[in-house]
Amino acid sequence: MKRSTFIKGLVGLAGAGFVSGLYAWQIEPFWLEFVSLKMPVRNLPDALVGKTLMQISDMHVGDRFDWQFIIDSFEEAKAFEPDIVVYTGDFINKRGDILEKEDLKTVFQHAVKGRIATVGVLGNHDYGSGWSEPDIALKVIKVLEAAGLKILRNEATEIIPGFNILGIDDYWATNCKPELVMPFHKDDAANIVLCHNPDVCDLDVWWGYQGWILAGHTHGGQVKPPFLPPPILPVKNKKYTAGHIDLGDGRDLYINRALGHSYQVRFNVRPEITIFTLEKAL
Repeated sequence: MKRSTFIKGLVGLAGAGFVSGLYAWQIEPFWLEFVSLKMPVRNLPDALVGKTLMQISDMHVGDRFDWQFIIDSFEEAKAFEPDIVVYTGDFINKRGDILEKEDLKTVFQHAVKGRIATVGVLGNHDYGSGWSEPDIALKVIKVLEAAGLKILRNEATEIIPGFNILGIDDYWATNCKPELVMPFHKDDAANIVLCHNPDVCDLDVWWGYQGWILAGHTHGGQVKPPFLPPPILPVKNKKYTAGHIDLGDGRDLYINRALGHSYQVRFNVRPEITIFTLEKAL
């Protein structure tokens, strides 16, 4: 190989690397995708057939990226006029001073809310440093409830007769007690479970539950080489990446790829807001 050919090749590779890095840093982290799916639900009340349930997860409001993107995404999502909106945790990016600066309050003045109900659960970041500051979690909840969200902490809520949403508090934090809430699922009603970390699905706490579980936490890995699994996933069970996973026992898990990000880099894993259309399960 000629020296000039070799140098041109190196320059080409460097250029490709620069373009790929710029894309992963400045483009894909802000290239929101609205994912539309059907959600068959056992015992779904007739009044909810055809209604929409929107899942938003992992906003990570903080100082690692421009949270105006979250506000803009919320405003775009409102155009879908969802009937039910669920948030599956990590509203802030760990640090409590975000609350002192009222960044979360500013963002959630634009919160997407459902025409029927708006509920959520907390994530590990909502518990501050080391996921072990329950006082931070209480401050997060205060802001969210003022914005019109109902936060479930190992609790269930019946949003209309015959339709229950159960919320499990974060698996890594200080208040994960699914055994308190799972006995409240009703076999003769429609049920959906919210949790932040999908590893909860592998705990022996489900009381024979059959239905949908909506989670976040993984961000889909944020970086996924083509045809390969993401190299970094913050879960024990590495099959819990993103999207719909049939758990094989009557439970269906959906892992949202996250709206925000811990660090401003994404490749082949676009940020996501999910819109489910409710239908009766056969």
